[in-house]
Amino acid sequence: MIILAATPIGNLGDASKRLVEALENARVVAAEDTRTTQRLLAGLGVENRPRLIALHDHNEKDRAAELVDLAREDDLLVLSDAGMPTVSDPGFGLVAAAAAAGVTVTALPGPSAVVTALAVAGLPTDRFAFEGFPRRKPGERRKAFAQLASEERTLVFFESPSRLASTLDDLAAAFGADRPAAVCRELTKLYEEVKRGTLAELAAWAAEGVRGEIAIVVGGAQAREVAFPDAVTQVLELVRGGTRLKEAAAEVASQTGHSSRELYQAALAVKR
Repeated sequence: MIILAATPIGNLGDASKRLVEALENARVVAAEDTRTTQRLLAGLGVENRPRLIALHDHNEKDRAAELVDLAREDDLLVLSDAGMPTVSDPGFGLVAAAAAAGVTVTALPGPSAVVTALAVAGLPTDRFAFEGFPRRKPGERRKAFAQLASEERTLVFFESPSRLASTLDDLAAAFGADRPAAVCRELTKLYEEVKRGTLAELAAWAAEGVRGEIAIVVGGAQAREVAFPDAVTQVLELVRGGTRLKEAAAEVASQTGHSSRELYQAALAVKR
């Protein structure tokens, strides 16, 4: 079978007993970075030295079939550098290939930067969405943020220190300067820091420079209370601007919570 194993995101003390046992017994390990895995083995005092196979973004597509075949004969332990494989890390392609081939996939749960950041941010946790790393190109990033501006769920992003300030600026421009958020830095490590505030405040703070592994947690948009007649008017305005009626009804429905079908029919009746 294939065993996805979560590794510590910073503090080695977070390694589970099951992870240590898996490392002690593994004969083959597919690792995002074999050097990181070697340091993990040493740090946890594991004397076993399994065969290490590199599995990363650049070779996963080509190597997946080979690893699936290997897992038919022996257990294959899969590790990313930190956290759970497949979650903004290599492994998804391998799991998809294994599922298609009928090879069993299981997981050893453990540390997750996404859930840890969400837990300490002080923002709603009942509904959330993980968006991974924002686009690197500013234009593409701003367009993606504009599409997320009305999302009512709490959003979690990863970001590099070098792009944090510009990303927070773009988030403030798209979501509003007063949207509550938190920047979670170096989670579980010695210099862990959680900075909370509005997007504008956090952007100003980050402009001075921030180091470390970073997760951004942003509060969701407030639900808009738009009366049905006003929503129909919005649909008609979009149609006058060149949007097809069906698409206009769907867009306004996503923003207001009204039924797309009912908006479509009401707007159609007005047009007639």
